[in-house]
Parts: sequence; structure tokens; C-alpha cells
Amino acid sequence: MDAATSIAVGKIGGALALALSAVGSGLGIGAAGAAAVGAWKKCFAQNKPAPFIQLAVCVGAPITQTFYGMIVMTVKLLKMASEPANWPACIGWGLFGGIAIGLSAWMQGKIAAAAADAFAETGQGFTNYLMALGIIESVAIFVMVFILVFA
Repeated sequence: MDAATSIAVGKIGGALALALSAVGSGLGIGAAGAAAVGAWKKCFAQNKPAPFIQLAVCVGAPITQTFYGMIVMTVKLLKMASEPANWPACIGWGLFGGIAIGLSAWMQGKIAAAAADAFAETGQGFTNYLMALGIIESVAIFVMVFILVFA
């Protein structure tokens, strides 16, 4: 494979990091968003005030993993891809890093869905729910940092 093709193929790793992170964010936001809509409906049906801000935080939590994928893509993988011999590493780091970050976002959305339902029903525990969201967020941050440091 010539140098230009190797560089182009290596850049696919950056695209994988971003795309897979964004897929996870989309799945997570979808799960959390559906639960928040159901929770708001439950509040409205019971003539209770609907907790907009807290549930919006739950819905938006998984979006950050898309930023982590973008950071990995721009800061590390696109720089690595400028060297033709690095294309296999770029593909590997982008694929596996993107999967890990994306799964973190998806699972964060599932946690956020449960948090939205619980908070709308009880009006309590929001800080505890944020801790659970933060712990799963840490997985994505660790993956991003490890790629930036070790790749």
C-alpha cells in the first residue's frame, strides 16, 4: 500500500472513534429521552409539577461521550494517521476506543432512564442518580485519557 493510501486508511480510525462514540450517545439519549417523556407524562397525569431541569440533565448526559470521541479523533488519531506505518494502530485504537466510549454512553443512557423514572416518581435522590451517571461517565473519560497517553 502506498503512503497516501496508508494515511487515508489510518484516518478511518479517527472516524471510527467519533462515529462509534456518537452511536452510543444516540442510543443512550434515546433511552433516557423516552424515559423522561414517560416520566413527564406521569407527572402531568397526576397533576404534579414535572421536573424539567433534572430530567433534561438525564437526557443530555450521554452526549458528552461524542465529545470524547471527537477529542480522540482530532488530538490523537488524525495526528497518528499522518505516518503511513501507523494505519493499523489507528484503526485498532479508533475501533476499540470508539466501542468502549460508545458503550459507556449507551449504558449511561440506561442509567439515566431509570434515574428519570425514579426522580419523577419520588422527587428525591437526584444527587445519588448523578453519582451513578458520573461513575459510568468515568469509563469513557478513562478510555479517552488512556488513548491520548498511550496510543
